[in-house]
Amino acid sequence: MLLQVLGTAAGGGLPQWNCACPGCAGARAHPERRRRHAALAVHTGEDHRPGEGHWYLVNATPDLADQIEATPALHPGTGSDTRRTPVAGVVLTDAELDHTLGLARLREARDGVDVIATAPVREAVRDGLRLDALLTPYTSVRWRELTADPGLPLDDSGAIHVAAVPVSAKRPRYAAGTGPEADTWSVALRLTETATGRTALYAPALAVWSEAFEKAAQDADCVIVDGTFWDDDEPVRAGFTDRTATAMGHLPVAGPGGTAHRLARLPGRCLYTHLNNTNPLGDPDAEQHALLAHWGLEVAADGMVIEL
Repeated sequence: MLLQVLGTAAGGGLPQWNCACPGCAGARAHPERRRRHAALAVHTGEDHRPGEGHWYLVNATPDLADQIEATPALHPGTGSDTRRTPVAGVVLTDAELDHTLGLARLREARDGVDVIATAPVREAVRDGLRLDALLTPYTSVRWRELTADPGLPLDDSGAIHVAAVPVSAKRPRYAAGTGPEADTWSVALRLTETATGRTALYAPALAVWSEAFEKAAQDADCVIVDGTFWDDDEPVRAGFTDRTATAMGHLPVAGPGGTAHRLARLPGRCLYTHLNNTNPLGDPDAEQHALLAHWGLEVAADGMVIEL
Protein backbone atom coordinates (compact mmCIF):
# COMPACT_ATOMS: atom_id res chain seq x y z
CA MET A 1 0.00 0.00 0.00
CA LEU A 2 1.30 3.42 -0.95
CA LEU A 3 0.20 6.53 0.93
CA GLN A 4 1.21 10.09 0.08
CA VAL A 5 0.85 12.73 2.81
CA LEU A 6 -0.48 15.87 1.12
CA GLY A 7 -0.82 18.07 4.19
CA THR A 8 -0.65 17.94 7.97
CA ALA A 9 -2.16 21.19 9.29
CA ALA A 10 -5.45 21.83 11.02
CA GLY A 11 -7.97 24.46 9.88
CA GLY A 12 -6.32 27.56 8.43
CA GLY A 13 -3.02 25.87 7.69
CA LEU A 14 0.36 26.94 9.01
CA PRO A 15 0.73 29.87 8.89
CA GLN A 16 -2.89 30.96 9.10
CA TRP A 17 -3.52 34.05 7.00
CA ASN A 18 -4.96 36.19 9.84
CA CYS A 19 -2.73 35.04 12.69
CA ALA A 20 0.61 36.20 14.11
CA CYS A 21 0.89 33.70 16.95
CA PRO A 22 4.38 32.26 17.60
CA GLY A 23 3.60 29.24 15.41
CA CYS A 24 2.45 31.31 12.43
CA ALA A 25 5.21 33.88 12.85
CA GLY A 26 7.75 31.06 13.01
CA ALA A 27 6.38 29.50 9.82
CA ARG A 28 6.60 32.83 8.00
CA ALA A 29 10.19 33.31 9.14
CA HIS A 30 11.08 29.69 8.33
CA PRO A 31 9.11 28.58 5.22
CA GLU A 32 10.20 24.96 5.72
CA ARG A 33 7.81 24.86 8.70
CA ARG A 34 4.77 25.63 6.55
CA ARG A 35 2.06 22.99 6.44
CA ARG A 36 -0.91 22.61 4.11
CA HIS A 37 -4.31 21.41 5.30
CA ALA A 38 -4.34 17.77 6.40
CA ALA A 39 -4.97 15.36 3.54
CA LEU A 40 -3.75 12.06 2.18
CA ALA A 41 -3.59 10.31 -1.20
CA VAL A 42 -3.99 6.54 -1.57
CA HIS A 43 -2.73 4.62 -4.60
CA THR A 44 -4.82 1.73 -5.89
CA GLY A 45 -2.39 0.17 -8.35
CA GLU A 46 1.23 -0.72 -8.99
CA ASP A 47 2.27 1.94 -11.51
CA HIS A 48 3.48 5.04 -9.61
CA ARG A 49 4.55 7.09 -12.65
CA PRO A 50 2.96 10.53 -13.14
CA GLY A 51 -0.34 10.20 -14.94
CA GLU A 52 -0.57 6.46 -14.33
CA GLY A 53 -2.67 4.36 -11.98
CA HIS A 54 -5.49 5.54 -9.77
CA TRP A 55 -5.15 7.75 -6.70
CA TYR A 56 -7.92 8.68 -4.28
CA LEU A 57 -7.58 11.84 -2.22
CA VAL A 58 -8.60 11.61 1.42
CA ASN A 59 -10.37 14.92 1.93
CA ALA A 60 -10.48 17.80 -0.54
CA THR A 61 -8.90 20.80 1.15
CA PRO A 62 -8.65 24.46 0.09
CA ASP A 63 -5.01 23.60 -0.76
CA LEU A 64 -6.02 20.80 -3.15
CA ALA A 65 -4.50 22.29 -6.33
CA ASP A 66 -1.21 23.14 -4.61
CA GLN A 67 -1.09 19.69 -3.02
CA ILE A 68 -1.49 18.02 -6.40
CA GLU A 69 1.16 20.24 -8.00
CA ALA A 70 3.58 19.44 -5.16
CA THR A 71 3.12 15.69 -5.80
CA PRO A 72 4.52 14.49 -9.16
CA ALA A 73 2.69 11.16 -8.89
CA LEU A 74 -0.60 13.08 -9.09
CA HIS A 75 0.34 15.07 -12.19
CA PRO A 76 -1.47 14.44 -15.49
CA GLY A 77 0.15 12.35 -18.17
CA THR A 78 2.36 13.87 -20.86
CA GLY A 79 1.51 11.58 -23.78
CA SER A 80 -1.08 12.16 -26.49
CA ASP A 81 -3.81 12.56 -23.88
CA THR A 82 -2.54 15.46 -21.78
CA ARG A 83 -5.76 15.67 -19.75
CA ARG A 84 -5.44 12.15 -18.35
CA THR A 85 -5.18 12.43 -14.58
CA PRO A 86 -4.49 9.72 -12.01
CA VAL A 87 -6.79 11.46 -9.52
CA ALA A 88 -9.92 9.30 -9.60
CA GLY A 89 -11.88 10.48 -6.59
CA VAL A 90 -12.12 11.72 -3.03
CA VAL A 91 -12.95 10.03 0.26
CA LEU A 92 -14.31 12.39 2.93
CA THR A 93 -13.74 11.80 6.64
CA ASP A 94 -16.24 14.53 7.59
CA ALA A 95 -18.10 17.53 6.21
CA GLU A 96 -15.90 20.29 7.68
CA LEU A 97 -15.07 23.17 5.33
CA ASP A 98 -11.34 22.45 5.59
CA HIS A 99 -11.97 18.97 4.18
CA THR A 100 -14.59 19.69 1.52
CA LEU A 101 -14.08 23.11 -0.12
CA GLY A 102 -11.44 21.64 -2.44
CA LEU A 103 -14.17 19.68 -4.22
CA ALA A 104 -14.97 22.85 -6.15
CA ARG A 105 -11.44 22.73 -7.62
CA LEU A 106 -12.30 19.42 -9.29
CA ARG A 107 -14.77 21.00 -11.70
CA GLU A 108 -12.27 20.47 -14.53
CA ALA A 109 -12.41 16.67 -14.09
CA ARG A 110 -13.14 15.59 -17.65
CA ASP A 111 -14.32 12.09 -16.77
CA GLY A 112 -16.13 13.05 -13.60
CA VAL A 113 -15.14 12.36 -10.03
CA ASP A 114 -16.06 9.79 -7.40
CA VAL A 115 -16.89 11.12 -3.94
CA ILE A 116 -17.13 8.58 -1.13
CA ALA A 117 -18.71 9.74 2.13
CA THR A 118 -21.02 8.65 4.92
CA ALA A 119 -24.69 9.50 4.48
CA PRO A 120 -24.74 12.54 6.85
CA VAL A 121 -21.60 13.97 5.26
CA ARG A 122 -22.94 13.46 1.74
CA GLU A 123 -26.18 15.25 2.54
CA ALA A 124 -24.38 18.15 4.26
CA VAL A 125 -22.06 18.67 1.29
CA ARG A 126 -24.82 18.26 -1.29
CA ASP A 127 -27.56 20.24 0.44
CA GLY A 128 -25.79 22.49 2.94
CA LEU A 129 -22.82 23.55 0.81
CA ARG A 130 -24.55 22.82 -2.53
CA LEU A 131 -21.21 21.64 -3.92
CA ASP A 132 -22.98 18.95 -5.95
CA ALA A 133 -25.10 21.57 -7.72
CA LEU A 134 -22.03 23.75 -8.16
CA LEU A 135 -20.07 21.01 -9.89
CA THR A 136 -22.68 19.31 -12.08
CA PRO A 137 -22.72 22.04 -14.79
CA TYR A 138 -19.02 21.30 -15.30
CA THR A 139 -18.47 17.61 -14.51
CA SER A 140 -20.30 14.56 -13.20
CA VAL A 141 -20.15 13.61 -9.53
CA ARG A 142 -20.65 9.97 -8.61
CA TRP A 143 -21.51 9.58 -4.93
CA ARG A 144 -20.85 6.34 -3.08
CA GLU A 145 -21.79 5.72 0.53
CA LEU A 146 -18.99 5.02 2.97
CA THR A 147 -19.94 2.41 5.56
CA ALA A 148 -18.37 0.41 8.36
CA ASP A 149 -17.43 -3.26 7.87
CA PRO A 150 -17.02 -4.57 5.29
CA GLY A 151 -16.67 -1.18 3.60
CA LEU A 152 -16.18 -0.94 -0.15
CA PRO A 153 -13.41 -1.07 -2.77
CA LEU A 154 -11.94 2.28 -3.77
CA ASP A 155 -12.13 1.35 -7.45
CA ASP A 156 -12.95 -1.55 -9.75
CA SER A 157 -9.56 -3.18 -9.19
CA GLY A 158 -10.55 -4.01 -5.60
CA ALA A 159 -6.90 -3.52 -4.58
CA ILE A 160 -7.77 -1.22 -1.68
CA HIS A 161 -10.84 -1.41 0.53
CA VAL A 162 -11.98 1.48 2.71
CA ALA A 163 -14.26 1.28 5.75
CA ALA A 164 -15.49 3.87 8.23
CA VAL A 165 -14.76 3.80 11.96
CA PRO A 166 -17.09 6.32 13.66
CA VAL A 167 -15.24 8.77 15.91
CA SER A 168 -17.61 11.70 16.47
CA ALA A 169 -21.19 12.91 16.18
CA LYS A 170 -19.92 16.50 15.85
CA ARG A 171 -21.28 18.21 12.77
CA PRO A 172 -19.89 21.38 11.12
CA ARG A 173 -21.39 24.71 12.16
CA TYR A 174 -23.09 25.27 8.80
CA ALA A 175 -25.00 22.00 9.30
CA ALA A 176 -26.27 22.82 12.79
CA GLY A 177 -29.87 21.68 13.19
CA THR A 178 -29.87 19.71 9.94
CA GLY A 179 -29.40 16.06 9.12
CA PRO A 180 -29.69 13.06 11.41
CA GLU A 181 -28.15 12.50 14.81
CA ALA A 182 -25.38 10.04 13.95
CA ASP A 183 -21.93 8.96 15.04
CA THR A 184 -20.79 9.02 11.42
CA TRP A 185 -20.50 12.80 11.02
CA SER A 186 -16.78 12.27 11.52
CA VAL A 187 -15.04 8.96 10.87
CA ALA A 188 -11.61 7.41 10.74
CA LEU A 189 -10.77 5.50 7.57
CA ARG A 190 -9.49 1.94 7.68
CA LEU A 191 -7.65 1.29 4.42
CA THR A 192 -6.86 -2.35 3.65
CA GLU A 193 -4.72 -3.70 0.83
CA THR A 194 -6.49 -6.82 -0.40
CA ALA A 195 -3.42 -8.69 -1.62
CA THR A 196 -1.34 -8.34 1.54
CA GLY A 197 -3.87 -7.58 4.29
CA ARG A 198 -1.81 -4.50 5.23
CA THR A 199 -3.95 -1.86 6.94
CA ALA A 200 -3.66 1.86 7.60
CA LEU A 201 -5.93 3.86 9.91
CA TYR A 202 -6.37 7.58 9.20
CA ALA A 203 -8.13 9.78 11.76
CA PRO A 204 -7.45 13.52 11.32
CA ALA A 205 -10.17 14.32 13.88
CA LEU A 206 -10.65 12.13 16.93
CA ALA A 207 -13.15 13.07 19.62
CA VAL A 208 -13.43 9.72 21.40
CA TRP A 209 -11.12 6.72 21.64
CA SER A 210 -13.85 4.10 21.38
CA GLU A 211 -13.60 0.32 21.57
CA ALA A 212 -14.08 0.17 17.80
CA PHE A 213 -11.26 2.63 17.25
CA GLU A 214 -9.01 0.74 19.69
CA LYS A 215 -9.57 -2.50 17.77
CA ALA A 216 -8.91 -0.84 14.43
CA ALA A 217 -5.74 0.77 15.81
CA GLN A 218 -4.50 -2.51 17.27
CA ASP A 219 -4.96 -4.23 13.91
CA ALA A 220 -3.34 -1.47 11.83
CA ASP A 221 0.19 -1.51 10.43
CA CYS A 222 0.15 2.29 10.42
CA VAL A 223 -1.98 4.78 12.38
CA ILE A 224 -2.13 8.45 11.39
CA VAL A 225 -4.09 10.30 14.02
CA ASP A 226 -5.37 13.67 15.22
CA GLY A 227 -2.58 15.81 16.68
CA THR A 228 -4.46 19.11 16.64
CA PHE A 229 -3.48 20.17 20.17
CA TRP A 230 -0.56 19.15 22.36
CA ASP A 231 -2.53 19.30 25.62
CA ASP A 232 -6.13 19.88 26.65
CA ASP A 233 -5.69 23.50 27.82
CA GLU A 234 -3.78 24.67 24.74
CA PRO A 235 -6.76 26.37 23.02
CA VAL A 236 -7.65 28.28 26.21
CA ARG A 237 -4.02 29.27 26.83
CA ALA A 238 -3.75 30.51 23.25
CA GLY A 239 -6.67 32.85 23.92
CA PHE A 240 -8.86 32.10 20.89
CA THR A 241 -11.55 30.14 22.78
CA ASP A 242 -12.72 29.23 26.26
CA ARG A 243 -13.11 25.55 25.29
CA THR A 244 -10.58 22.82 25.90
CA ALA A 245 -9.26 20.60 23.13
CA THR A 246 -11.56 17.78 24.20
CA ALA A 247 -14.57 20.12 24.23
CA MET A 248 -13.67 21.13 20.67
CA GLY A 249 -13.77 17.49 19.54
CA HIS A 250 -10.03 16.77 19.49
CA LEU A 251 -8.32 14.47 21.95
CA PRO A 252 -4.98 16.08 22.89
CA VAL A 253 -1.62 14.44 22.33
CA ALA A 254 -0.32 14.58 25.91
CA GLY A 255 -1.80 14.53 29.40
CA PRO A 256 -4.15 12.17 31.24
CA GLY A 257 -6.73 12.14 28.45
CA GLY A 258 -4.17 12.29 25.66
CA THR A 259 -3.58 9.82 22.86
CA ALA A 260 0.21 9.44 23.15
CA HIS A 261 0.14 6.79 25.87
CA ARG A 262 -2.45 4.81 23.87
CA LEU A 263 -0.50 5.04 20.62
CA ALA A 264 2.75 4.06 22.34
CA ARG A 265 1.22 0.66 23.14
CA LEU A 266 0.29 -0.12 19.55
CA PRO A 267 2.33 -2.54 17.44
CA GLY A 268 2.26 -0.47 14.23
CA ARG A 269 3.89 2.78 13.13
CA CYS A 270 2.10 5.83 14.62
CA LEU A 271 2.17 9.40 13.34
CA TYR A 272 0.37 12.63 14.19
CA THR A 273 -1.28 14.93 11.67
CA HIS A 274 -3.77 17.86 11.65
CA LEU A 275 -1.55 20.16 13.78
CA ASN A 276 -3.08 23.46 14.88
CA ASN A 277 -1.01 26.61 14.48
CA THR A 278 -0.79 26.84 18.30
CA ASN A 279 0.69 23.34 18.65
CA PRO A 280 4.39 23.46 19.63
CA LEU A 281 4.99 20.46 17.34
CA GLY A 282 4.88 22.93 14.45
CA ASP A 283 8.39 23.96 15.54
CA PRO A 284 10.86 21.18 14.64
CA ASP A 285 13.12 22.28 17.52
CA ALA A 286 10.41 22.08 20.19
CA GLU A 287 11.19 19.77 23.10
CA GLN A 288 7.89 17.95 22.56
CA HIS A 289 9.42 16.14 19.57
CA ALA A 290 11.92 14.44 21.87
CA LEU A 291 9.06 13.25 24.06
CA LEU A 292 7.27 11.75 21.08
CA ALA A 293 10.45 10.04 19.95
CA HIS A 294 10.86 8.59 23.44
CA TRP A 295 7.37 7.11 23.11
CA GLY A 296 8.17 5.77 19.62
CA LEU A 297 5.83 8.24 17.90
CA GLU A 298 6.28 10.61 14.95
CA VAL A 299 4.83 13.75 13.41
CA ALA A 300 3.85 13.31 9.76
CA ALA A 301 5.37 15.78 7.29
CA ASP A 302 3.91 17.29 4.15
CA GLY A 303 5.15 15.28 1.18
CA MET A 304 5.96 12.18 3.22
CA VAL A 305 5.53 8.84 1.44
CA ILE A 306 4.45 5.84 3.51
CA GLU A 307 4.75 2.39 1.95
CA LEU A 308 3.29 -0.60 3.80
